[in-house]
Amino acid sequence: MAASMARDADLIVIGAGPAGAAAALAACRSGLSVVLLDEAAAPGGQVYRAPPPGLSVAPERQGADERLGDALRDQVAASAVMWRGGARVWSISDAFRVDAVMASGNESFTAPRLVAATGAHERLVPFPGWTMPGVIGLAAATILLKSQGMVPGRRTVVAGCGPLLAAVAAKIVAGGGIVAAVVDLAGPGDWLKALPRMASRPDLLRQGLGWALKLGAARVPVLFRHTVTSVSGEEGCEAVTVAPVDAEGRLTGGRSRVFEADALAIGHGLVPGSEIPKLLRAAHRYAPEAGGWAPERDAFGRCSVAGLYAVGDGAAVAGAEPARLSGHLAGLAVAHDAGRLTPAAFEREAASVQAERDRMLVFAGAINRLMRARPAMVEALAPETVICRCEDVRRGEIEAAIAAGAREINQLKHFTRCGMGPCQGRMCGETAATLLARHVGSREAVGYWTGRPPLRPVPLADLLGQFDYADIPVPTPAPL
Repeated sequence: MAASMARDADLIVIGAGPAGAAAALAACRSGLSVVLLDEAAAPGGQVYRAPPPGLSVAPERQGADERLGDALRDQVAASAVMWRGGARVWSISDAFRVDAVMASGNESFTAPRLVAATGAHERLVPFPGWTMPGVIGLAAATILLKSQGMVPGRRTVVAGCGPLLAAVAAKIVAGGGIVAAVVDLAGPGDWLKALPRMASRPDLLRQGLGWALKLGAARVPVLFRHTVTSVSGEEGCEAVTVAPVDAEGRLTGGRSRVFEADALAIGHGLVPGSEIPKLLRAAHRYAPEAGGWAPERDAFGRCSVAGLYAVGDGAAVAGAEPARLSGHLAGLAVAHDAGRLTPAAFEREAASVQAERDRMLVFAGAINRLMRARPAMVEALAPETVICRCEDVRRGEIEAAIAAGAREINQLKHFTRCGMGPCQGRMCGETAATLLARHVGSREAVGYWTGRPPLRPVPLADLLGQFDYADIPVPTPAPL
């Protein structure tokens, strides 16, 4: 069977984006032994994703994200943090035994404290044609652009809400692709209303202005208060139909427009990826301003489960810099809780970091309002619309299950298999919960998926490795 190695440490950090790396480095500087795990081959997370080996960005073409990502990776490499890339964490016990599948085999890590820094995942409201080839999430588009230097298609429509629209569209243009249109759920007034709070981050405001100028120079049409109503094509995306909506995402009945495109990059905001706190039965609250269900924490990331800390966008969607600062605070808290940092030193070091984080959260609050969930979009879905693409569950089946008595999200899962596929409810959970909330009154009443291992789909062959029947213990024959 696959060899299993066990390692002990003072702290395990899962997720090596800005939050996880900052937590690991802060704890390590206080003398704690730290293991840092991530599925990626190099630290950086989604926002600072490293290019694959053999592919690099010339220094003169590097943007802020590339420079910050390189600096983060240099800091981790120069520290005493035990970096374990390519780690697919699939199970965590109550005692913080972390089991991961590595290229070299299975490994287990144990520690008295654990930091969950697994980032966010996209919210995507379905529409006819959303499962067709050529339709990808905005986050998937950023992976293509950052890690492979590839554009999603020859002509791409970029749609949804939030700052990723302009970021992805500008990168496509810079990469030599054609952006057929940018389709924004928000209106110009929404952006103007957010501007005073966004002014708290002049660096990001300048970055956003640069994206807008690039799109203007490329003559990319920008449609405000519009949404994608369908994607059509013979074998994949060939045309994207969009239509005007009101502030809540309801179709107004205005004129539709069709754009020829072989790709659609779309996303309707971000949701905290709090699977680890859910698996460990930490208390959660429904927080729309944080993106959805979020673990209950104190100012330093401490959860209701002793020894568990949750940081970054996996705990509350706020962006890269607030994530880094929240990770730094959690790392200091771990060192204090482990007796490696005196109360006075902890308060002194944490004060300036807290002040900076609070300033950064002003900008994050404005962006989160632009990316807010719009339940009216879900309510308008036709009965034949696929909600759970893994198990091919449609809205009509979900409504039938609700009529049959499903009143909580896990009941709905039991009735329909919605959420039982490889994505484990990450794609369909928000939409299914919104449909159910119409009948039970609130998202709090709907609840959230019960956390269970595996945290990610893992082939049994990877867990077993080179299977040998000689490894099976043979019981002693019973006496006759």
